[in-house]
Amino acid sequence: ASVLQPDQSKPKKATTFQEFESITSDAWDVGDDDDELLAMAAKNLNIEVVMETANKELGRLGEGDVTSPEVSFASQSSPYADGRLVKSKSEAPIGSPKDAAGEHAGLHRQRSLPHRPPVIPLVARMADQNTSGTPAMTEREASRLDKFKQLLAGPNTELDELRKLSWSGIPRQVRPITWKLLSGYLPANAERRESVLQRKRQEYFGFIQQYYDSRNDENHQDTYRQIHIDIPRMSPDSLVLQPKVTEIFERILFIWAIRHPASGYVQGINDLVTPFFVVYVFEYIEEEVENFDVSSLQEEALRNIEADSFWCMSKLLDGIQDNYTFAQPGIQKKVKALEELVSRIDESVHRHMQQYEVEYLQFAFRWMNNLLMRELPLRCTIRLWDTYQAEPEGFSHFHLYVCAAFLVRWRKEILEEGDFQGLMILLQNLPTMHWGNEEVSVLLAEAYRLKFAFADAPNHYKR
Repeated sequence: ASVLQPDQSKPKKATTFQEFESITSDAWDVGDDDDELLAMAAKNLNIEVVMETANKELGRLGEGDVTSPEVSFASQSSPYADGRLVKSKSEAPIGSPKDAAGEHAGLHRQRSLPHRPPVIPLVARMADQNTSGTPAMTEREASRLDKFKQLLAGPNTELDELRKLSWSGIPRQVRPITWKLLSGYLPANAERRESVLQRKRQEYFGFIQQYYDSRNDENHQDTYRQIHIDIPRMSPDSLVLQPKVTEIFERILFIWAIRHPASGYVQGINDLVTPFFVVYVFEYIEEEVENFDVSSLQEEALRNIEADSFWCMSKLLDGIQDNYTFAQPGIQKKVKALEELVSRIDESVHRHMQQYEVEYLQFAFRWMNNLLMRELPLRCTIRLWDTYQAEPEGFSHFHLYVCAAFLVRWRKEILEEGDFQGLMILLQNLPTMHWGNEEVSVLLAEAYRLKFAFADAPNHYKR
C-alpha cells in the first residue's frame, strides 16, 4: 500500500479518486461541492448547548499546565516536537521506501530522539484521571460525576443538559449509559429503557439466526473473508486477537454489512466497533480492559455487550454512510473541505504541502475513513467520541474541524520537513502515543473555535 514508488522520489500525480486508489490501494492507511458540505455543517449548530462547556474547557485548560488555548495552535509545539514515534509495528509508515535513502532518513529520525517519552499501552491509561476509577478523583471530577448521576437518576433524562455536561468528557463510571442515551439507542424515559434494551437485543440475535449462516454462501463469502482478514489488523491486538472478541466482531460487522447493501462492508468500518465494545465491557468489570480475558465474562453479559455495540455502531454509521458507499463520496467531499479550510486558517502549512506535491487525500483519507482512530491511542478516541456524541452531527461535520485543528497542531514539524517523503512519513506517523485527556481537550476546544468561526459563514471559508 505504498504512496512512494521504490525508484521514484514522488508518486505519479493522481488525477482522479480512482487513480489515487490504484496508486495507494490502501483502504486503512488509506467531491467536489464543499459549499454544500459546509452548509450542512452550519445546520443544527446548537450554540447554546456547546458554547458554555467549550468556554469552560478553554478557561480551565488556560489555568493549568497546558498551553492556553488563547495561543493559536499554529504557535504551539509538541513537548516532543523533535521526536517522531511510530505507534506500533502495524502502524509503521505505509509502504515506506525500502531503498537506502529511505532507510537513512529513518535512522536519522531515530537518532534525533534522545528523550523519548515512555510507551503507554493503548488502553491501560484509558482516559486519565477523570474517567478511570483507579486514581483518586479530584474535587472537580467528583463534582462532575455527581452532576451526571443526578441527571441520569431522574425519570426523564434532559438530553440537552446531558450533552452540555458530556461535551467536556464523560466519567468512566457513567459513560456506558450516557453513550447509549446520546446515540439515541436508549430513550430518555427511564421506565422504558429496560424494555427497549430487551427488545433491541432480541432483535439483533434474531438477525444472527436469520443471516449469519449465509456467511459462506457464494454471495457473501467475499464480505466475510475480508472481515476475517481485517480484524487481526485492528488495535489493541491484546483485545481483538482474543478468539471470543474476534468472533463477536465478525458477527457484528457481517450482520451490519448484510443489512446495509448500499455500502456493504468497507475497510475502516471495522475500527468503529472497538470504542463501543470497550466502553460497554466497562459496565461489567472494574479493571482495565487491555489484558482482560473477555471470555471470562458471563454469556449474558457478552450477548448484551455485542448487541449494544452493534446498535450504537449502526447509529453512528447512519450519519456517515456516504463515507462508505461506492467511490466513497462523503470522504472525497470532506477531504476537499479540509483542504479549503486549512488554506484559510494556515496558509503556510497549505502552501508547504502544495510545494512538495502532497495531496490531502494521501493522508486525510484515513483520517476520515477511520475517524482518526489510526492516529490516536484508543483512550483518546474514546474521549473524542464523548464530545462527538454531544455535538450535533459530531461524527460527520464536527470531525472536519477536529481534523483541521489536528493538522495545524503539527505545524512546526510539517514546516521542518523539506521533501515529499519526509512529509508523508510524518503525516502517517504523528507522535500522539503519549496523548491523554488534556491534549484531546485542547484539540476539541480549537476545533470548536474553528467551527464557530467558519460553519456559519461558508463564504468566508472559500477563497
